[in-house]
Amino acid sequence: MENRLYDVTSLGELLIDFTENGISPQGNPLLEANPGGAPCNVLAMLERLGKKTAFIGKVGKDMFGDQLRKAVEEVGINTDNLITDEEVHTTLAFVHTYPDGDRDFSFYRNPGADMMLKKEEISSDLIANSRIFHFGTLSSTHEGVREATRYAIDLAKKAGCIISFDPNLRPPLWKSLDDAKREIEYGLTKCDVLKISDNEVEFLFGTTDYDKGAALIREKYNIPLVCITLGKEGSRVYYKDLRVEVAPFLQENTIETTGAGDTFCASMLNYVLDHGLTDLTEENLTEMLTFANGAASLITTKKGALRVMPSREEVLEFIASSGR
Repeated sequence: MENRLYDVTSLGELLIDFTENGISPQGNPLLEANPGGAPCNVLAMLERLGKKTAFIGKVGKDMFGDQLRKAVEEVGINTDNLITDEEVHTTLAFVHTYPDGDRDFSFYRNPGADMMLKKEEISSDLIANSRIFHFGTLSSTHEGVREATRYAIDLAKKAGCIISFDPNLRPPLWKSLDDAKREIEYGLTKCDVLKISDNEVEFLFGTTDYDKGAALIREKYNIPLVCITLGKEGSRVYYKDLRVEVAPFLQENTIETTGAGDTFCASMLNYVLDHGLTDLTEENLTEMLTFANGAASLITTKKGALRVMPSREEVLEFIASSGR
């Protein structure tokens, strides 16, 4: 598997994040059209870390679809399996940022092009040529794209890929939260590496005891590597009989948190690519979380994510400057 053409292939949503960028002279909010979508954000960071990546998804035949394709290619991600839908427009998200950097999303996606991906459009050769296959749940909100996602997961399993999953729960996009829970649980049955946030653990298990949540995940789904991101509390990882927690890198320069989880996830996958999943030590896990926390902290100082991911050198310098 070491000799495969791509380190990571991901499937899912590619969209425009309209983020607030000041007020016009007339008093109207100004919005910046940033390329976004969690699966491609993950790939963009992996490219910055020197890995080869490819994306499977769909955009509309419109100015936003063209912008997204150019942005993805600009950062080095392979777009051979990025399909253009002739009829349905590119999905849009409007991001409202709160003073502490947290955010809310409003989506224009009923339908959006990313929902229109079909099973027949997926390149089996691309997946078979990848070391890791990564996915989330936004590609399982509707029946057609859900079938495509499950087909891609099955292809990845048959090809012996490491399967990575980030639920990335967005309640407004689901017809019901029961559907969301069912699809997250499906993803948990398929993955080898899980990146899950504190609020998603609460959603699944109704607890803020994240050790308990992790124990339930591992007991029920037997996932080798489980990472829980805790926002301003840092992150934890669970691997075999090890539990490692690393403090966050809090800073005053945070603008917004969009892309922080994706940057963290990419850093984690990069570590797995470099060190494997079989013999990780406590030292390894601490190193992995420290880098991932540092990278996630840096991306919160920038608007958007896909085009502005930090380099390995920037992350290491930032960590060193913090005294760790």
